[in-house]
Formats: sequence, C-alpha cells, structure tokens
Amino acid sequence: MIPIHGKPLLEYIINGLVFAGFKNLIIVVGYRKDQIIDYFQKGDKWGIKIEYIEQKEINGTGGALLICEDLIKSTHLFLTWGDILVSYSVYKEVIDIFNKENQDYVLVANYTDDPFKGAAVYSENNYCIGIVEKPLGGKSKSELNNCGLFVFSKKIFHVLKKLKPSKRGEIELTDAINYGIKKGKWNVRVIKMEKGKFRGDFGDKQVYEQLKIDTEWKKEL
Repeated sequence: MIPIHGKPLLEYIINGLVFAGFKNLIIVVGYRKDQIIDYFQKGDKWGIKIEYIEQKEINGTGGALLICEDLIKSTHLFLTWGDILVSYSVYKEVIDIFNKENQDYVLVANYTDDPFKGAAVYSENNYCIGIVEKPLGGKSKSELNNCGLFVFSKKIFHVLKKLKPSKRGEIELTDAINYGIKKGKWNVRVIKMEKGKFRGDFGDKQVYEQLKIDTEWKKEL
C-alpha cells in the first residue's frame, strides 16, 4: 500500500494485470492486511474478482505461493511480486507468449549491472538453465536478474512441498525452479525485458524516493 503519485503501488500492479486481461486475482496478505482488503475489497471497482489469503508464517516466496494452492482452479497461474512494477505491456507479453508457445513455465528477467539484490538468471536459447538467489556482489556471471513475474503450471506445488527451508529459513521459489529444471526437466521460457525498459523495485527505498520525485516513468506504463 506504499503511496506513489496519488495511489498505492498495488493499484498500479492491478491496473497492469487488468490491461493484460486478468479477471481473477489472489492477493497474499500479512502485515496490515486490513488496509489492503478495505481498499480493494472484492475488486468490483476494477471489474475483477479478488480473493485474499493470509500468510501467517513469513516463510518465503515459495511459502506464499504454496498457501494459494486450493484457491487456484486453472491448470496454470501467473505470479507477480507485490513490490515490483513494470510497464503494462510486459504483463501482456507474458500472456501472449504463454498462449502462442504453449509454455508451462515462463520467467521474466531484466538486465542489470549486478543481480546481487535479486536472483541471477542463467539462460541458453531463451530457456533458463539455472537461477541463483542473492548471489555475492560482483560474482555473478549473468547480467540477467529475476524480474519477479512468472507463469507456472500447477506442478509447481508438488515441488514446493518437497523443498526444505533454505539457509534463510525460507521456502525459496528459486529453489523450486532449479529443482524443476534439474529433476523434472522443466522448460522454463525466459522473457528478457529490453534494456532500459521500466522496472520499479519499490522494495529499494532509494528507488522509491526517486520515483516519488520523477513522473516520467508513468508514461512508460
């Protein structure tokens, strides 16, 4: 619910998903969940249906996805972090590629000088061969960063249930992707965002403060 130019970040994300054609959303809530639920309610204002589920145990990105299993009725799902905003055309591109290429798994990556704050994505021929969560600064051999947008087959849940918590005590979505690639022979399609294409990481305070001052980025949505 962090405010940016008159509305919360989540509203920009929802607008992007609506632009891409989504009608049914699940929002994983936790801290100050009432603020989110009171603002978005059932989604009528945006012409969509929103369901909420609370992540009572903060046990990672994989843990957040795992609690959604019973709410997802379709064979595939689209996932986005709640603190990452991209141009709305990127959401649309993901869905277009998913539909046209009949992909089970899609991962969006953005270019960066050093992906140490996120996860380094390694790819060959536009398919992921590995992903490294929070690599040491200056040590990554890839300039691709996990952007935070995905399409997954529901098979992801079978893998998440097998994982043990990482050293950080979390169920890591990146571990599930690596497991699927190595053990399940998943073909994870990588969409590489154009260099310079807008991506706002609102989990980074410096980025947030700059985007509060600047308004040019809104033209790229």
